[in-house]
Order: sequence, then C-alpha cells, then structure tokens
Amino acid sequence: MVCPGLASGLFYCGPLAPRGSGGSQSWQKRPLHSASSCFIRTDQLDGETDWKLKVAVSCTQRLPALGDLFSISAYVYAQKPQLDIHSFEGTFTREDSDPPIHESLSIENTLWANTIVASGTVIGVVIYTGKETRSVMNTSNPKNKVGLLDLELNQLTKALFVALVALSVVMVTLQGFVGPWYRSLFRFLLLFSYIIPISLRVNLDMGKAAYGWMIMKDESIPGTVVRTSTIPEELGRLVYLLTDKTGTLTQNEMVFKRLHLGTVSYGADTMDEIQGHLRNPCPQMQSQAGGNNASSTPPRKAQSSAPKVRKSVSSRVHEAVKAIALCHNVSPVYESRAGVGGEAEYAEADQDFSDGNRTYQAASPDEVALVQWTESVGLTLVSRDLGSVQLRTPSGQIQTYCILQMFPFTSESKRMGVIVRDESTAEITFYMKGADVAMSSIVQYNDWLEEECGNMAREGLRTLVVAKRALTEEQYQDFESRYSQAKLSIHDRALKVAAVVESLERQMELLCLTGVEDRLQADVRPTLELLRNAGIKIWMLTGDKLETATCIAKSSHLVSRTQDIHIFRPVTNRGEAHLELNAFRRKHDCALVISGDSLEVCLKYYEHELAELACQCPAVVCCRCSPTQKARIAKLLQHHTGKRTCAVGDGGNDVSMIQAADCGIGIEGKEGRQASLAADFSVTQFRHIGRLLMVHGRSSYKRSAALGQFVMHRGLIISTMQAVFSSVFYFASVPLYQGFLMVGYATIYTMFPVFSLVLDQDVKPETAMLYPELYKDLTKGRSLSFKTFLVWVLISIYQGGILMYGALLLFESEFVHVLAISFTALILTELLMVALTIRTWHWLMAVAEVLSLGCYVASLAFLNEYFDVAFITTVTFVWKVSAITMVSCLPLYVLKYLKRKLSPPSYTKLTS
Repeated sequence: MVCPGLASGLFYCGPLAPRGSGGSQSWQKRPLHSASSCFIRTDQLDGETDWKLKVAVSCTQRLPALGDLFSISAYVYAQKPQLDIHSFEGTFTREDSDPPIHESLSIENTLWANTIVASGTVIGVVIYTGKETRSVMNTSNPKNKVGLLDLELNQLTKALFVALVALSVVMVTLQGFVGPWYRSLFRFLLLFSYIIPISLRVNLDMGKAAYGWMIMKDESIPGTVVRTSTIPEELGRLVYLLTDKTGTLTQNEMVFKRLHLGTVSYGADTMDEIQGHLRNPCPQMQSQAGGNNASSTPPRKAQSSAPKVRKSVSSRVHEAVKAIALCHNVSPVYESRAGVGGEAEYAEADQDFSDGNRTYQAASPDEVALVQWTESVGLTLVSRDLGSVQLRTPSGQIQTYCILQMFPFTSESKRMGVIVRDESTAEITFYMKGADVAMSSIVQYNDWLEEECGNMAREGLRTLVVAKRALTEEQYQDFESRYSQAKLSIHDRALKVAAVVESLERQMELLCLTGVEDRLQADVRPTLELLRNAGIKIWMLTGDKLETATCIAKSSHLVSRTQDIHIFRPVTNRGEAHLELNAFRRKHDCALVISGDSLEVCLKYYEHELAELACQCPAVVCCRCSPTQKARIAKLLQHHTGKRTCAVGDGGNDVSMIQAADCGIGIEGKEGRQASLAADFSVTQFRHIGRLLMVHGRSSYKRSAALGQFVMHRGLIISTMQAVFSSVFYFASVPLYQGFLMVGYATIYTMFPVFSLVLDQDVKPETAMLYPELYKDLTKGRSLSFKTFLVWVLISIYQGGILMYGALLLFESEFVHVLAISFTALILTELLMVALTIRTWHWLMAVAEVLSLGCYVASLAFLNEYFDVAFITTVTFVWKVSAITMVSCLPLYVLKYLKRKLSPPSYTKLTS
C-alpha cells in the first residue's frame, strides 16, 4: 500500500496477526476480506469515526511470497504534497514484466499519517514524510490567547500612565521649575504612582482562578474542565460560534426510518410488512433459486427492451431491499479468537458466523444503518470481499454475487454505484444510490420523487435514491475496456473516469427512496435556539458531505424551516467565483452553504467580499472543510469583524480551529480527547455550552469589569488626595501617607471587600438562561469602556477632593489630626463604595466588609507613630470622620438610586 506519510501504495495487506501467546487467549476483529485489503480509522484526521476500507495494488497480490516484493522492479508516480485529505492520484508501474504493468493509485490505496490500521497488516512504501504529510500540513501552530477584557484594561492603564506623567508635569510647572526641577518631577512621579494599578493584575488573576473553580463546581454542567486561567471573560463576549458537526451536534448514530416505493411508504411501525413480503418469495426469486447449477439460463437482454409490466408491491419490495443490501461499501466483521497455541483460527469452517457475533464497518454510518436495516427485515449481508458479496435470505438460502466494478461516493458525483453478477443466473446489474439532486436526472420519469424527498427532508431525514439498470454481457465488456483506459490517465483522470461511468447512467429504473435519521446530541435544538436568541451567529464547519451537512443544519434547526438556503455552486476560478458571489449578493436573509473547495477559491480572490456577505447571513454551513480551512475561517472572522469567536469541536481535526479561535471549547466524545485537551474549556455535552456562556460567561465578564475599575478607583482616589495635599502646601513633593499606612491601604484594609466583587451577580442564573437576549448587551462592551472609566475617574476626583479638603477644613490644632481624619474617612469610603457597587449580596461579602473594618480598628492601637491615639478615641474625631464620609458617599448613593429609577438596566425589568 502507498503510505503517504505513513503516507500512501498498499503493496500487501494481510490478516491481523494473532495477539495471543502461550496459553493466553485474546479476541480480535477480523474482516471477511481477502488479504488484499485492510481497515483504517481516520477520526483524528477528518473527524469520521467509521472504519474505512483500503485496497492493495492488485499486481503485488499475485506474488508467491512476501519476500518477492523486494526483488521486483517498480516505481510509483505520486502527485505533489497538498492539503486535500480526500483525494490522491498516482500510478504504480512494474517494469520487470512483459509488457510493463500500469495500475492507477487513488485514495483507496492510501494510508495517511495520523490514521490507525484497525484491522489487518500492511506493507507499504512511504511517499510523504515530515512536513509533507497531510496531517502536518493541516495543523497550525497554537497561539497565546489574550482576552478582550485584558486588552481593554491595558488601554486604560496606558491612559492612566499618561495622566500620571501629565499630573507630575503640571505640579512641577505650578511649582515654577525652581531649583533642580527634574528631581521634583521624579518625586511627583513616585508620589502619584498609585495611579498605576499595580495590584490590578494580581486581583484579576485571582478572580479568573475563582471563576474557573466556580465553573468546574457547577452541578448543572458536570464534567466541565477549565484548562486556561486567562480568558474566562471571553465566554461573555462571543459573537460567532464555529461548531463541528459529527460528534458535536450529532451522535453519529444512524437509524433507518423510512422506505418509499412511490405508491407505498413504510415507516418504523410498518417494517413487519416488509418482513412478510421477504418471507414469501415472488415467482421471479423462486425461478432464480432453482438455477444454482452451472447450466443456468443465459443472461437475458437488457431490461429496457423487455415489455414494461406493472410489478406487484411484493416484487418491488424484494428488488428494493436487494438493491440496498448490495449497493454499498459495507463489510461484515466477525469476532475471531486466537487459539491456545497462539495461532488464529482463520479457517472459515471454524469461524463463528452467528448473527450476534457480526458487526458492520463502512466509511459512512449511513451505509451501516441501511445494511443493518436489511438484516432486521430478513436479508442479511453475511460475507464480502473485494470480488464477491453473499446475502442470506429469510429462508436461510445463501445468494452469491460477483462484484465487477465499484464506483465510490464523491462530493462531485454525489452518488455511488456497483456492478454485480448474480452467480446463479449470470445476470449483470448496475445498482446506484445517491442524493436526489444527482439521481433525479438519471432515473426514468416519475411524479413522486421530488415531493417525497422534500417531505423526508422536513422530517430531518437524510435521503438516498436507489436505482438499477440491467446490462448485457456485451454492454459490460465495452464499458470495462473504456473504464480501465480512463483510470490509467495521468491528466484529468477524474473527468475521464466520470465521463465513462456517466455513459451507463441512462434511464435507470427507480427502485425506492430511503430515509435515515442522524440522531442529534441531547438538547441540541434548544441550545442552538438559546445561542441564536443571545445574538450569537452560528457557523457549522464540517468535513462531511454537502447533503449531510445541509440535512443536519435543518434537523438541528440551525437553519429554520422557513428560511431560504443558498447553496454556493462549485467554483474553480476567479470568474466563476465573481459570478456566484454576485448571485449570492442578490439574496436576502438566507443561510449560506459552501464547500471547502469553493471557499478556498473565494478566499484567494474575494476574501473581503465573501466575509462581508457571509457575516450578514443568519447561519453559515461550510462542508468538506479541511482542518486548516476551519482555522482560516476563524481567523477570517477575527480579522474582518473584530468580534470574538468561539470554536467547538470533538476530534483531532478540530484542534487547529479551536486553537485559532479566541475561545476554544472541546467536547469529550467518540473521537477521543485530542480536542478536549487542546481546548480552553472542556465539556461533556454540547448542551452545556448554553449555561457556560449565558451564566458563567456573563458573570465572569461583569465581575472582572467591576473588579478592574474598582482597583483603578482605589489608586486614583489616594492619588487625588496626594495632589490636593501638595497643592495646599505650595506644591511640595512630600508624601501624605507613609510606611505601613500605604501598604495596609492596598492590602488588609481594602483587599477582601474589593476581591469579594468576584461573587457579585446582576441576575440569577435561572433568569440569564430564561432570557438569553440579556447576553446581547455584553457583546457591546458597556460594562468596561472609556465612558465607564471616565465616570470612575470623576468619582475618584470628587471623593479624593472631599476627603482631603474636608480633613483640612475640620482639623484644629495638629497636622497629625488631618492624617487620622482623612485616612479613616478614606477606608470607610472604600468599604461603602464596595457596598454601593454590589448588586447581589453574598454572605462572604458581608464577612469581608466586617473583617476589613475590624482589622483597621484593631490596628489603630499599633499606629502610634502615625495617629494621636488620644484624639481618635474622642467624639470629635468620630463626628468629623462621619461627616466627611457622608459628604463623599451620600451623593453617589442618591445618584445611583435616581439612575435605577429613571433609567433601569434591562435585567431589572425582568427580575422585578
């Protein structure tokens, strides 16, 4: 096999080596495939959890022994390294045979790096290594994330630094530049240095740690882990949510729900009728059953030449179920047990073929659901290898079909097909199934397909149209020669192969329409609705097919049923992208669905235009996205909108997107913990995101905003008092408070009440969840802005001026009384301002207030060098302090009361 990185041509695939040794026994999965194939898991590369079948180069399978691989003369031609994980083109040429053997290599012959061989053993040649592998090319380097609140506080701190320098220069200027003025300048810079809130970072970091602890202790979202202590406030500022589909919105568990034959429809409650039809074989089936010998009837002419007779419902059910049981890429896998001697019992006679021992593996969970359904109604897939399929009928009879050709599903064709020969009758039949948009032009005229597809889509079902066409031996031989020639082409191989296959897709007989439900995660619909009501725009970025992504977008109500969907047509060059963007521009209020290839072209030529149009959409779905494209979309939104983005995913393919977004949320699911470990926040279910954002995001942002501004206020008010003191005493650069007073002011006297603001909440969690519209106000950033900052600056100047001038006016004899009166009033003012700022009281807040006041009162006995202890115990001291404190705080309490009455915030209307 090619192993591109381990990278890409399967030369040999053998059965799984036994894992037992000595007397031990171990169980292992073994596919019923020949030694020329194996299964791999790609969940860490593309997010899909199902096993994928990989096939070896056929000419190397005919070698007598494995050692002969090293003696042949051959070479591999491979395309240059590229990002696309869904395609590979190359050729394998063996030169030592006559004539030389040329075989085409495709995605079926490749093993990408970072995938796992789930069953079988592989010998291959490595083509891409290191940075050339698909997994490395689709990985981006992580960045250090800084929250928007931190950036805003940095801007305010810069403004405070400018104010510090300006105030110092003003003081020196008013002093008259007397003597060595530069010394005075530096002394004033030191005196007013409290303007710079050095303790702000410590308080905020402690607050962030507290928010993380509260999130992890929330019993409503059990299992949530906070893996970063820097950006919890980002959860309250999000505008765009980028989410994966498989495993994030959906459980990736498919259930067969509906079979429609045109005139009759079968649902979950009428499947027993299908079982009844299959137990009573129709005459056609009985005639085929009798012809199991070599002298069976010769192949009949193509069915299109036979007279059209209206078939009975029973025969149509038989044909539809048989087509579903044959047209797929599913392999039955049986548990086999290693023998006592350590050798696996590989003989089919010793294999346990019981139904309870069988599981199915395929590249798509849709196909597994279809085959499981055919088993439930009586037609069981019991064996499959590269060349044949065996079905067991309800009567226990084994039907064998030879696989002549397989046409895998591609995003361009939107369909897959298989050509089989019934070994009992030698009839050749071409079965095909695919999306209704691709199949409607291929099947014969009918008047029900389009309507029923619409009905199933509205129920949230994924639809597949199944059709067939009978072929003569001559028709097939002609097709095979043209098909083999097209597969060896180096240039435009895909186009040539598609053209040959399309020659068969003419007037096919429509058999049935199937509906499969992809089960959503618990409470996905209400969670998406909650986020949408909160003003968050949701983009779904998935590596899955366009039809699947569109169907899930509808069933999850990411796109509402009344909303139009604009499917961006595939574009390959600048001209096509320009025309399609113009067509999209004419649409209004419709969801956009775009594929990764078209997205790449548009980003190359019209990045700004695409971003502008897409951001106006209520929802965007990007399908067939590679991991790097997901990350690029996150960066595109950040760059063009300046808004905060959040990425949600559960697989290794989502890691780049999670790291690129401002806030990454990982979900622990079937695809492992790679995304969960790389994310900033880890949750166990998608529905927990609603509470994480609405409750904890809101609280973290509001609390940090209040905490940050209060710490600034604490420094500004004492600097204002220092400025007033210096101004009164002829602009002398003398400190007002010294030593322990300054240390105590920033620590034990005010630290606990100020930090207790991390327990504050403006609305109850229940209200925040009930009215998600409250979240919209947070994204406007009104809790922390230059406007609120200026308000706090004015409050600080007013209070600092009142405290200092009041103390100077009321002191009588000694200057030490000024210190006692002003400092005590300052401490009381800070405690009262904390109480004024609090919106919802917590018992710890009251404890913090009382504790801080108690510490100050107790410390007065030890502050003899700063205060006159005899004075502070007098009634005069008490009334002067009380009067100054009242004047500094009472007007603010009155203003706050009037504001809440005349212009109440939105949440008060809900809680009153």
